Amino acid sequence: MSLKKRFEKLFWLEEEETVNEPQGRQPMVNQPPARKEPKKVSTKKQVVDATPATPVISLQSVQKSSKVILVEPRAYAEAQDIAEHLKNKRSVVVNLQRIDRDQGFRIIDFLSGTVYALGGDIQRVGTDIFLCAPDNVEVAGSITEYISE
Repeated sequence: MSLKKRFEKLFWLEEEETVNEPQGRQPMVNQPPARKEPKKVSTKKQVVDATPATPVISLQSVQKSSKVILVEPRAYAEAQDIAEHLKNKRSVVVNLQRIDRDQGFRIIDFLSGTVYALGGDIQRVGTDIFLCAPDNVEVAGSITEYISE
């Protein structure tokens, strides 16, 4: 039996089954035309073998390679671009050494909110350098801050 016939049998109503619509209900304007009844309705139920001939691989087990993006923002407006990378499951190293200190604080505040909303992590890895990681990247360990006198 062809695959098309199997789908038709799967989605057609049996002879005993009927659908009663409430009276006074107006049909929708964009509603597709009703399907024609099949010419031959079989009351026998067929058992279809659900095991495929080829092995099935779960798509969740296949991971594509991860990328780490390096960014040196020059303006606060670039924070949205960094957030887009995080939303696309990419880790981002943000170097704030070439931007005004107040703008750097605003960018880190924005990225902290983004990382929190995505369930990720943000860590300082150097002087004015931060690592923003999405939820699919685990950051282990820490870097202590060395203050030279």
